[in-house]
Amino acid sequence: MPITIQAALLGVVQGLTEFLPVSSSAHLILARAVFGFDGDKFGLTFDVACHVGTLIAVVIYFRREVGEMIAALPYLFRPGSQSERSAQARLIWLLAAGTIPAIVVGLLFKNQIEEHMRTPVVAAVALALGGIMLLVAERAGSRTRGERTLTMIEAVWIGCAQALALVPGVSRSGATLTVALLIGLRRADAARFIFLLAIPAILGAAASEAPRLLKAGLGDTASLFLIGIVASAIVGYATVKYFIRYLGNHSLDMFGWYRIALAAAVAIWLLRP
Repeated sequence: MPITIQAALLGVVQGLTEFLPVSSSAHLILARAVFGFDGDKFGLTFDVACHVGTLIAVVIYFRREVGEMIAALPYLFRPGSQSERSAQARLIWLLAAGTIPAIVVGLLFKNQIEEHMRTPVVAAVALALGGIMLLVAERAGSRTRGERTLTMIEAVWIGCAQALALVPGVSRSGATLTVALLIGLRRADAARFIFLLAIPAILGAAASEAPRLLKAGLGDTASLFLIGIVASAIVGYATVKYFIRYLGNHSLDMFGWYRIALAAAVAIWLLRP
């Protein structure tokens, strides 16, 4: 398979699975392992580049909300006001609180996770456990609350789930949706909050990999990175748009069972003679 097609396929995989609760990192790791893609050209730095594509997608989709939050920055230290700008300022604080756990875990354990946990075995175990928890959350959550009822402590809990998603196979959207459902948020409201929460997380990951991204961008793999970014941005935008619409009337059971089935398939593949 031509290497440019490999880059495009991995970009499509990233764009599709970043926002669905099925783990983009697991799918990228498994795609490379199963199809024998070049691990040197399509390693962690390429994954981060594809994350930049999904960052572009989510910022474009939520451009109105992002603009409103920027306009609300002067209201960050004006508690008690009931204006819409103050509501957006409160959302900024919630997103900031939810981002802290990922920063802490990333700073403390980033190297260990990269060196020891980016494997098909870890991905399969995390996929299965995450699928089970998603099924539990669908049945245990009340799904009666809107995004504006979130408290700071609850935002931190959702942020802890996002931090756990640094482990391949856990899934940022899967883990955060699970916690959001367990505390009673409606699916669509939960998705909107966690997708906005993904923006600073992906920005942080891109910033941490910036030297390697720049080096790759100036090297002979620049075209592959560009292909991956464009593919993940296009597919990511479509995924966000239709996934939020899907959540209005559908459960997450399909994704929970898919995760479990994929984990079982990976286990069979790993145990083959």
